[in-house]
Amino acid sequence: SMVEPLVSILVPSHNSARWLPATLGSALAQTHPACEIIVVDDGSTDESAAVAESFSDRGVRVVRQPQHGAAGARNAALREARGEFVQFLDADDLLAPEKIARQLTALSAAPGGMLASGPWGSFAGEAAQAEFRPEAVWADLAPVDWLATSWSGGGMFPPVVWLVPRALAESAGPWNETLSLDDDGEYFTRVLLRSRGVRFVPGARSFYRRHDGSRVSAGRGRRAAESSFASVEQKERHLLAVDDSPRTRRALALHWQRFVWEQIAAAPDLATLGLARMRHLAADLPAPDGPRAYRLAARLLGWRRARRLQLAAQRFMHR
Repeated sequence: SMVEPLVSILVPSHNSARWLPATLGSALAQTHPACEIIVVDDGSTDESAAVAESFSDRGVRVVRQPQHGAAGARNAALREARGEFVQFLDADDLLAPEKIARQLTALSAAPGGMLASGPWGSFAGEAAQAEFRPEAVWADLAPVDWLATSWSGGGMFPPVVWLVPRALAESAGPWNETLSLDDDGEYFTRVLLRSRGVRFVPGARSFYRRHDGSRVSAGRGRRAAESSFASVEQKERHLLAVDDSPRTRRALALHWQRFVWEQIAAAPDLATLGLARMRHLAADLPAPDGPRAYRLAARLLGWRRARRLQLAAQRFMHR
């Protein structure tokens, strides 16, 4: 009989005691028979490590370390991993039981050096209520096509979606531990650009938990803005080194425009730098779309002033 490839399911965990039982349960429920599950507890101050260790009799390995952030926890997990394939699983996300098996089947029929994706749904309460909303990146795409499509508004994937051949992860190098926000975007840009493309596997579903816990806090404040800026800067360097064309420049300009849109109030200095990058890459981008009041203001004042007014109005309403 054929030897089943070992898959390493890598779970970075920080203060996620309440989500871990369901997450580890979904990893243990994989129909693929050869999975190792490695939890890296990243300096949790709750019961996370003990919760993870309560699964050790079912084969889950737990590594405890002082807090290094999600990227540092993922690198620690990668150093422990022995599998031919890598599945990143954040401590609050879930895998459908046949997710990994279906992706392995698709990759075994595909040329070497490809990575697998699949549909993902986001949920707040129960995974059964997850909403699956197809986007342009839900397709078989060459690496540059995937990135250009994503950055032009065609959607993104959380880490849980991918199944990555170990050789590809090794050639892409480690996660960048200086990044907090968008560390995954920068990492998977490197993985994609070293791959032969993406195989989208319709039956390989994963579930991304939306909540107001640690995820949201990572998206605010100066450090988050600086991380996001550095990430887009590095993605630009990675992509243009492989394909410097009007199409990739426009996709990157749209990515910078989204950065400016998100950070114009929180980090105006970085937004100004992002705007310069955007204009350098593509001179003629249309204004970002938004609600009707914003669109009216944008026609009168330009989109950046209109966006600042919109954000100020939101802060005023939420006082």
